[in-house]
Amino acid sequence: MTKVTAQLSVSLDGFYAGPRHDGNGDWITSAESHGFYRVTRWATEAMAWRERQGITGGRRDVNSEIIAESFGAAGAYVMGRRMADGGEVPWGDEPPFRAPVFVVTHRPRERVVRQGGTSFTYVTDGVASAVAQARAAAGGKDVAVAGGGSLVRQVLRAGLLDELELHVAPVVLGTGMRLLDADLGLDEFEAIELTPTRVVPDPQVTHIRYAVTGRAPLTLDSRGR
Repeated sequence: MTKVTAQLSVSLDGFYAGPRHDGNGDWITSAESHGFYRVTRWATEAMAWRERQGITGGRRDVNSEIIAESFGAAGAYVMGRRMADGGEVPWGDEPPFRAPVFVVTHRPRERVVRQGGTSFTYVTDGVASAVAQARAAAGGKDVAVAGGGSLVRQVLRAGLLDELELHVAPVVLGTGMRLLDADLGLDEFEAIELTPTRVVPDPQVTHIRYAVTGRAPLTLDSRGR
């Protein structure tokens, strides 16, 4: 059965990158990139990640196994336009996805086909449409919401996410781009409930997988009365 999944590397205080870079200068020299590189360090050192990028070396460990598992489970991807634009050049002619990618955007663009089975379809009628198209293309495998964090929040807010996996790096950034923030659309007496289904510890990162139960009202308990 096809699930809609998302995973993101975050700091202990919930940031997936440093403060957003919208100004002049290279992204790579920005505070956003420095925070992002810190929380994703565990992945870039893993053999499975490096193999997908066409890079040699890396560690064959539990982190590599989790990355390989994630790539293997995905039959299609949903992605934000900012991530797609930022990755287009670095990914080159053979991006690591090897599956159809549906890019949520307000700016139309013709479908782009790359080597290795990756294609980019630009969806202008909303996140629900992108998820539906990815489901149809996934061949029974999972739809992976590749990010960034704003898109993950949109999918979660829309009630379309079945599974969320956080890779928590043991670092406090203090500021930056936070994954879970106020634009989830929750009111003061409402929450999104999740159920932990797997925890994998490692000195570099703790992998926590949640099944997304959905929105529920916040209620008081008896506290033993």
